[in-house]
Amino acid sequence: MPGGATIFAPATAPGRAGVAVIRISGPWCRTILRALMGADGLPTPRHATFAALRDPGTGEVLDRGLVLWFPGPGSFTGEDVVELHCHGGGAVVTAFLAVLGGFDGCRLAEAGEFTRLAFQNGKMDLTQAEGLADLIAAETEAQRRQAQRQMAGELGQIYEGWRADLINALAHLEADIDFPDEDLPDGMTQRQRPVLARLAGELSAHLDDNHRGERLRDGCHMAILGAPNVGKSSLLNALARRDAVIVSAQAGTTRDIVEVSLNLGGYPVVLADTAGLRDSNDTIEEEGVRRARARGAQADLKIVLYDCAATAEPDEDVLALADDGLLVASKVDLAPVPPRMGLGVSTKTGQGLESLSAKLTQEAARRMSANGPPGLTRARHRQGLADCRDALNRALEQDDGEFMAEDARLAARCLGRITGRVDVDDILDVVFGDFCIGK
Repeated sequence: MPGGATIFAPATAPGRAGVAVIRISGPWCRTILRALMGADGLPTPRHATFAALRDPGTGEVLDRGLVLWFPGPGSFTGEDVVELHCHGGGAVVTAFLAVLGGFDGCRLAEAGEFTRLAFQNGKMDLTQAEGLADLIAAETEAQRRQAQRQMAGELGQIYEGWRADLINALAHLEADIDFPDEDLPDGMTQRQRPVLARLAGELSAHLDDNHRGERLRDGCHMAILGAPNVGKSSLLNALARRDAVIVSAQAGTTRDIVEVSLNLGGYPVVLADTAGLRDSNDTIEEEGVRRARARGAQADLKIVLYDCAATAEPDEDVLALADDGLLVASKVDLAPVPPRMGLGVSTKTGQGLESLSAKLTQEAARRMSANGPPGLTRARHRQGLADCRDALNRALEQDDGEFMAEDARLAARCLGRITGRVDVDDILDVVFGDFCIGK
């Protein structure tokens, strides 16, 4: 019998559905498929075949459905792969899993194990695998587009291009060291300085992206700030189009941070309601105010409210808070005159809410625009690139060719760890642990 592990798992979410997909990968696929179909031959590769699928032990029909056969290496994982498209009832899926588990050498897949096999078999690099995870998790159109670009290999191609240039420069540096008596061109070491300097500059420019890729992946954080009873909670409810926060005329009701996730023009936004900013002797409210100020300092955008029905113009504290944020005049339906400053809104009548939503969408798009080169999406990418740039800068400071070559070698290694070309065993569990079972 064939050796090695064969893994299987549902590739569709649990629960009742019209169709469920069960994926199998490994050397036992041929044996399993023949046993389920009760046939000596195999279906035509990459063609859907309708078949009655039976329990090999009893001959009972488990279900009638479609079978897809992908011989390796022309499959997602690079191994032999079978997909069973059966009816999506829980009992049907459970029956198939029980039968598959009865084959020696077969076991249920762990989270992300199919994609991990694809990486290990050279079907994708680590950045593409992470792009696939992001695509599965994408909730907005902009997130989908970014994940598709990364899964297509655009980010990995940039890093591999830099790595190829580095390896070429390193080869010249080491040739000058290892073969001093050979008839090599003079000044080979010094000729690599412009190459290393160019790469360091390109890396710095890539890192200086205002974290747009991470923002797009995780959401642009916006915080609503202002004094008590200026309408912060009402505004959050209006933008969320649901009663996410308790609204009360009593001042100081909101004590902690309340977050809602929004989809603004295809961009993910995490909007936070905060405690009213004022001096208080109440220790709980005082802590809420501290958290509100901290959230405002961390936010990508501050939305600062003042009650234009109570005052014609915001005070100096409000203006200072909104200096690098968005000033909003609330309760315009109660104001005796139009507000002199800020974007006027009323959560009661809806006045100005459409304009505010459009403005927030514009701000989100500006911070997360997917135009131009693909952006960094994970902290490990950013750390690896920063380490690479630092190694290049150290290399440029060296007068000795051997020291320069060693720093260049470290720089190439940093890039290789991002795409998975070298020494990545310690990060594989982290990367693939984010996946669901069956992917």
